[in-house]
Amino acid sequence: MPTLDDILEHIGEFDLFQKRAFFVLCLLSASFTPIYVGIVFLGFTPEHRCFHPGIAELSSRCGWSLEEELNYTVPEHREHGESLSHQCRRYDMDWNTTGLSCTNPLENLTGYSNRSSIPLTPCQDGWVYDFSGSSIVTEFNLVCEDSWKLDLFQSCVNAGFFIGSISIGYIADRFGRKLCLLLTILVNSISGVLMAFAPSYRWMLIYRFIQGLVSKGGWLTGYILKTQFSLNTHCYNDIFYFHIPVPDCLYCRCLPESPRWLIAQQKNDKAMKIINRIAKGNGKKLPPSLQSLNPDEEDGEKLSPSFLDLVRTPQIRKHTLILMYTWFTSSVLYQGLIMHMGIAGGNIYLDFFYSALVEFPAALILILTIDRIGRRYPWAAATLVAGSACLITAFVPDSIYWLKITAACLGRMGITMCYEMVCLVNAELYPTFLRNLGVLVCSSMCDIGGIITPFIVYRLAEVWHELPLIVFAVVGLIDGGLVLLLPETKGKTLPETIDDAENMHRYCIIPPSKS
Repeated sequence: MPTLDDILEHIGEFDLFQKRAFFVLCLLSASFTPIYVGIVFLGFTPEHRCFHPGIAELSSRCGWSLEEELNYTVPEHREHGESLSHQCRRYDMDWNTTGLSCTNPLENLTGYSNRSSIPLTPCQDGWVYDFSGSSIVTEFNLVCEDSWKLDLFQSCVNAGFFIGSISIGYIADRFGRKLCLLLTILVNSISGVLMAFAPSYRWMLIYRFIQGLVSKGGWLTGYILKTQFSLNTHCYNDIFYFHIPVPDCLYCRCLPESPRWLIAQQKNDKAMKIINRIAKGNGKKLPPSLQSLNPDEEDGEKLSPSFLDLVRTPQIRKHTLILMYTWFTSSVLYQGLIMHMGIAGGNIYLDFFYSALVEFPAALILILTIDRIGRRYPWAAATLVAGSACLITAFVPDSIYWLKITAACLGRMGITMCYEMVCLVNAELYPTFLRNLGVLVCSSMCDIGGIITPFIVYRLAEVWHELPLIVFAVVGLIDGGLVLLLPETKGKTLPETIDDAENMHRYCIIPPSKS
């Protein structure tokens, strides 16, 4: 009896039906991307100062301009750890006192001729933001003593990614790819709407976590579903990241269940119905000899993977540790550069646009090099460029802004290439029975990196604005060196056994010739 791959060769490996399904599934990433990097807009922190109702009344009575009001009522920058005193502290005085002078109210009220001698107190009546728009920072006052809550907001979605990748993967294997995909899209849409109307920070955090729980898992499920409609999955890897949210009903109508999953569940009749649907969509007709289906048979004993297999042998152990660090580095630098751009003080919309544009040449460079030069050297070069660009960005003065933004864009291009390369090479370094577990464990460090990145960016920036970039540079440069310790996978077939994976650095595994 023919296998599924035999039938796909006849009805089209990547024909009209698969291309249409691929396009619909590619729309998933536009709903995932804002969740992943939207913090640069959601968490925008504008200039702010303490609000006091008495100051507003006095300013109105005296007819002060904004500059005069700030000069008379807002504390100056102070040294000795109080660099944000003008944002998080106010003068400890009663601005409702009658008879205050409009020319020198501080001296008139306190008797202090030196403003630095006037005691300060924390903001008690909220803040005034120099920003006409809105963000979660201005809505919930996530500044000063509560600024860490912004870090938690982004860490929460990455924690959802971490848990969801495992739990959603189990649901997809247990109940099917299509059902899982539809449920995650529905829950993601509902939680996104609820987050927009969250009555408190706590509820917003809950909805944010739910978004993370379903969004990445649904995205990964969609990617798996793409590859399982086709015999040749190489075309999917080349455009893995080019992905606009669409209604659930479109996915329901346009996408069938994975025939490979149905076969694994011993539902061959349902699988054949979907195969006939694919054939009809491709304008092909199945001959009688291909009307029955035989599950793919595997030679030899079926092996069950364990976590110990990832560290039991020396080469696979080395691959695992380096890949885990590379996933961690990719996440920290990619998210970190985007978050740091949001607090850089420039036009965040233009800066984000410029830095996003470089992802297109990053993908093009990879497509042109991975099958010509190989994986390892472009990968290492991209990571070293990312680390070096972070270092340059940190020390370029703000007065040369064009150079600073250019270096930052180069850093994002480099780490984008690293991100895409690790997705490809991770699967190429593990034997068949260990491949899924290896990718799952190593890529989990991506979510761990995402959890700690907000704290690196926002907390270290309070010490020195460019300090996060120094950390990114060190992490990236170390990774660039470690990548060179991995074997080249260009021209090698995927390893089938532990021995194959252990010997990848010694020789090419030549695919067996077809008789």
